[in-house]
Amino acid sequence: MEDKILSIAKKIPKLEQGERIILGIDGLSRSGKTTLTNKVGLHLQEKNISVCFLHIDAYIVERKKRYNTGYEEWYEYYNLQWDAKYLKDNLFAKLKKSKELQLLTYDYGSDAQRIEITDIPDTCVIIIDGVFLQRKEWRNFYDIIIYLDSSREKRFNRENEATQSNIEKFQNRYWKAEDYYMEAETPLAQADLVIKN
Repeated sequence: MEDKILSIAKKIPKLEQGERIILGIDGLSRSGKTTLTNKVGLHLQEKNISVCFLHIDAYIVERKKRYNTGYEEWYEYYNLQWDAKYLKDNLFAKLKKSKELQLLTYDYGSDAQRIEITDIPDTCVIIIDGVFLQRKEWRNFYDIIIYLDSSREKRFNRENEATQSNIEKFQNRYWKAEDYYMEAETPLAQADLVIKN
């Protein structure tokens, strides 16, 4: 893991006063994005670099907007799980200049969104991790994009037993959406660095 962190750190240019660098850590479900994000963030903080973490899954919409909509399940997951235009306008477009983000954030307990305020230091590395980060609406906002590449079998084996028992959901919802993303957005080819995990 240490060599992966160092290879990412080498991609990040020296941070000038008042500068923000946006680092995207992309990958499909259970590829290890959150673990890697936390380790990269810790590495940077140990070098006295301010880090701001944003997780794209914090900004999904309520269940009624992404389940039983009349669309195919994969389409719901890829196109309706997030409001891509809202996030483009209110998150991505404001990362370089705004002192704070005011974003609708999803609460899993209540299945509702509420406004959450995130302060962004003037000088920092902003790390965004999540699935489908290189979709066309968001791709041009990153300074550096890392893609964590992990086989479907390996990722599925990282799910707990109860989740694995509902394989139809993976076949109809998740895997078809992943296949669409890989074909439509070619994230492996677009990334600045691909890391096998």
